[in-house]
Amino acid sequence: MTLVDIISNGGLLCDGDWIEKKDQDVRGKVRLIQLADIGDGEFKDKSSKYITLETAERLHCTFLEKGDILIARLPEPLGRACIFPLEGAYITAVDIAILRIKDISINPQYIMYLINSSTFRSQIKQYESGTTRKRISRKNLEKIEFSLPNLEIQNRIVARIEELFSKFDKAVDTLKTTKEQLAVYRQAVLKDAFSDFEKKDSIRNLTMVVTSGSRGWAKYYSNSGALFVRIGNLTHSGIDIDFRDIQHITPPDNAEGVRTRLQPNDVLVSITADLGSIGFVSEKVEEAYINQHIALVRFQNPVQGRFMAWYLRSEYGQKDLLKNKRGGGKLGLGLDDIRDTPVPIVDDITATEIVDKVEEQLSVCDSIEKTVDTALAQADAMRQSILKQAFEGKKDVY
Repeated sequence: MTLVDIISNGGLLCDGDWIEKKDQDVRGKVRLIQLADIGDGEFKDKSSKYITLETAERLHCTFLEKGDILIARLPEPLGRACIFPLEGAYITAVDIAILRIKDISINPQYIMYLINSSTFRSQIKQYESGTTRKRISRKNLEKIEFSLPNLEIQNRIVARIEELFSKFDKAVDTLKTTKEQLAVYRQAVLKDAFSDFEKKDSIRNLTMVVTSGSRGWAKYYSNSGALFVRIGNLTHSGIDIDFRDIQHITPPDNAEGVRTRLQPNDVLVSITADLGSIGFVSEKVEEAYINQHIALVRFQNPVQGRFMAWYLRSEYGQKDLLKNKRGGGKLGLGLDDIRDTPVPIVDDITATEIVDKVEEQLSVCDSIEKTVDTALAQADAMRQSILKQAFEGKKDVY
């Protein structure tokens, strides 16, 4: 059986709608559901894009119904699905498939859990395409085969899965609360460290270089070589660059390559989308470059680079940095906005002492957070284990 086989009696399986930026309107009453809204078994309700009813009708958009299954055709993870829980005027982006089941002998919750199981995802992997970013077409989704038990067994499996998941949810909520408390503690440490600096100067007067990264470097992407730092590699929790999902490039041998190559003690600032994420380039970072969504700040005194990174990460630094953000629907920071940001004037000894104290205190947070993240990953693994057993016929699950 395939997904096409379960949409009889008025069901539906189709892609979302191609909505361009010019079609969007903040005054519109039709909300555009996007990939960020699609969680792994849960609707995350994050997006805030709209179009008018007139535009939706002109584009012949498919309106969602409460209970539709939404399937993300892009990562992460690829093929994740959730039940749409809302009523009203909603459409989806083109990279989300809509599955509507009207057959009363099929439990949509069962199908949603099935799609999220490793059993189904192993087939998704067989049909995925793309190099830098994996995707699956709706046509290939339609090729995936599965077995479907009778409604009584479907209902029993769903009830048992939800019983087991509810126990995990309580534990996960506790872990997430711990992470939130750690974030508050981190800011308290930084607030205490940087509260006494009244004398400041602009970044403009303290730096050698303030520039942004290069556009159009996708053509230089490779499976190895130099590192290409993108906005997703910067975080709001610290200043270390996250290299877990790093892109590699073979950079051009020209002035543009020289301009955007990172050096030890450079400070990085995200200037589009997730504004104000901070990164610090340590001595350990080998050949690396940045894209156009990141600004590079190179201080005249490299000893103070790490101090300045921590200051910009603090509540005070974020306030000074982001007060000049510009734009309406799409916020951004210009290079002059960064240059005009005030930062503390401090001697090298004081800067080093503050950094050492901050990092000693935050190392405790890092240790706890690592334990929490491991526990959250284990919870996700246990969820997959439950789904795997449920859809491979292990009767002890239901």
